[in-house]
Amino acid sequence: MEQTEELSSLPEAIRASVLAAQDKKATDVVVLDLRPGTAFTDFFVICSGQHPRQVKAIAESIEDRLRRHGARPSVVEGAGRAEWILLDFFDFVVHVFTPEVRDFYALERLWGDAERLDVNSVEPA
Repeated sequence: MEQTEELSSLPEAIRASVLAAQDKKATDVVVLDLRPGTAFTDFFVICSGQHPRQVKAIAESIEDRLRRHGARPSVVEGAGRAEWILLDFFDFVVHVFTPEVRDFYALERLWGDAERLDVNSVEPA
């Protein structure tokens, strides 16, 4: 399946998250499909910003765009240091990292059995 087709098959809120991250020049954007293996969420959206200021801008962009779609995160963690900001939208969780912190926690490796969708080459609509 082509990446654009895969992205279009995802829920609207996840597509909006990916596009909002791309708007702020997030790098290494991936979506992990955790269904049916986890009870707490269906998807992770993971991306990186080069420094804490960009990480914060990416997280704010995602939160703002989803708010316009009527979604608010139940939890936002890490905004103070802005090295890893987590936005929990129940059905999916967004993780925005600096590259060093992302490498350290290695969520993609930890959830290595999950289906991975690399959306870096997907152009905003």
